Amino acid sequence: MPIDFYSKLTNASGVYTFRDFVLVPGRSDVEPSKVDLSVNLTKNVHLNLPLVSSPMDTVTEADMAIALARQGGIGIIHRNMSIEEQVENAKRVKRAESFIIRDVVTIAPSQKISDALELMNTKSISGLPVVQDGERMVGILTRRDVNFSDPKEQVSQVMTKEVIVASPDVTIEDAKKIMNKRKVEKLPVVDQNKRLLGLITIKDVYSRERFPLATRDNQERLLVGAAISPYDLDRAKALEKYVDILVSDVAHFHNTNVLEAAKKLTKEVAVEFIAGNLGTLEGARDTLEALDGRVAGIRAGVGSGSICVTSEVTKAGAPTLFAVAQIAAAMQETGLQIPIIADGGIRAAGDGALALAAGASAVMMGNVFAGCTESPGGLIKIGGKYYKPYRGMGSLGSRQKRFAIDRYNQPAKGIAEGVEGVVPYRGDVSTVVEEFSGGLRASFGYAGASSVKDLWVKARFGAVTAAGIDEMRPHSIILPGEEKI
Repeated sequence: MPIDFYSKLTNASGVYTFRDFVLVPGRSDVEPSKVDLSVNLTKNVHLNLPLVSSPMDTVTEADMAIALARQGGIGIIHRNMSIEEQVENAKRVKRAESFIIRDVVTIAPSQKISDALELMNTKSISGLPVVQDGERMVGILTRRDVNFSDPKEQVSQVMTKEVIVASPDVTIEDAKKIMNKRKVEKLPVVDQNKRLLGLITIKDVYSRERFPLATRDNQERLLVGAAISPYDLDRAKALEKYVDILVSDVAHFHNTNVLEAAKKLTKEVAVEFIAGNLGTLEGARDTLEALDGRVAGIRAGVGSGSICVTSEVTKAGAPTLFAVAQIAAAMQETGLQIPIIADGGIRAAGDGALALAAGASAVMMGNVFAGCTESPGGLIKIGGKYYKPYRGMGSLGSRQKRFAIDRYNQPAKGIAEGVEGVVPYRGDVSTVVEEFSGGLRASFGYAGASSVKDLWVKARFGAVTAAGIDEMRPHSIILPGEEKI
């Protein structure tokens, strides 16, 4: 049968982007301040805000993940580092806050003060429980103790031996009262045999009050995810004890070899797995079938990030809004309720609202978070303004770093699919999140929706022409900095 090439053009479906639509206002009795933005990112991971930071080496390491989890979202630590470094980043997030820290860094009484100083500096901590024979607590050592001691002295000569402790059933309020009354900043938790079970810090107690929307696990630690290659089982196994989700970091997940690798990995790793990136209904169907119930979420969008040139270089892509709608259709078709993460091209809250309205449960952003204080990389001053570095994971520099450290990421393609540059400095994560979530709530208010699920039902899309896009921007006015008057 001859191939009908012409029909490939005439029957082509529309592939839409955020620039092509607006949310049509509807009757509303919803006040933006009352909108509930909480969502399920997976079956077991609940977010108070539908915001996820992208696993890029200029976006998410421990500092970003900590800051975003405190605001109610979650950070996905990038994989452009060794397995050991990625695990340590995840551990840092889990240690950043917890009512009772279980993974306590300790020291033995026979060790030297110099050993304690090294531990404090490398782990960024200010106190060490002193433990005999690996479990029985015999004292505590603080930075104040070591700063005024001879580095050659033994810990036992300097430590505080009479330590205020708590029992395993201590509550937050009890801990707060004890620490305030006894003027201590660290409260070890021990059993009746003085075996160290954990550690409570005053910083963690007050952090719960300072960050009421923080996303936490069942041990009251901050949530965190990590990016992996589906081929890298060793990395996945090393991370599973320390992260809440593993996120596939593949440009084109709808690939037979990738699906087979992911199938094997999800059988051997217990932590929830988010597949992606995907862009079509068929891709979602095949992924759900191949992984047979072991998909906790799907990253939607191929080639539409601000630093991605995949669609330009290869003319292949599935813009995020189109991809979300396609995958949402697959979920309706199968009757499954697997959350979708809109990934790529989201520049402002309005784009995020469109993605959520099309069926997403959360939005993943790189550009928006790359400009924050907590992203990796220092400030760059250009022409009196400040910027931060930003590059695609498919860029030449990022690829070279990844190939040098990760044997599972040797180049399958001979071209770079990302660019490198800078983005304007935006301030700290809390400021950016406040602005973005405020914009989302306003969008929901216009649509008359009180929650993300409500938005799925009530949102109406309006198509916009090229002329309409120009009209919706500020126009017929000279803005400061654009022209000389």
